Amino acid sequence: MFKHLKDSVKQLAQSAVAIAEKSLGSSKGQEKKKMAVEYVVSKLPLPQIVKGFAAVVLSGFIDDSIEFAVAYMNSLKEKTNGEIYE
Repeated sequence: MFKHLKDSVKQLAQSAVAIAEKSLGSSKGQEKKKMAVEYVVSKLPLPQIVKGFAAVVLSGFIDDSIEFAVAYMNSLKEKTNGEIYE
């Protein structure tokens, strides 16, 4: 189950970063990260009552997943001269 949850966090982080970037644009890094973390936690495949606890336990992993997703998105932007195709 824990492996499944970690895989879900990784996938949600990709979506969260894309949504935050689209919503807030460039700069505003801290706001985008906060938005991405909230998105990931809200979409975790867990009962609502457990999400807060899971967010605390997985906070480091969620942060790392979001940072990885940001780096991946930035590498795509570099390869496509700033154009991201969805």
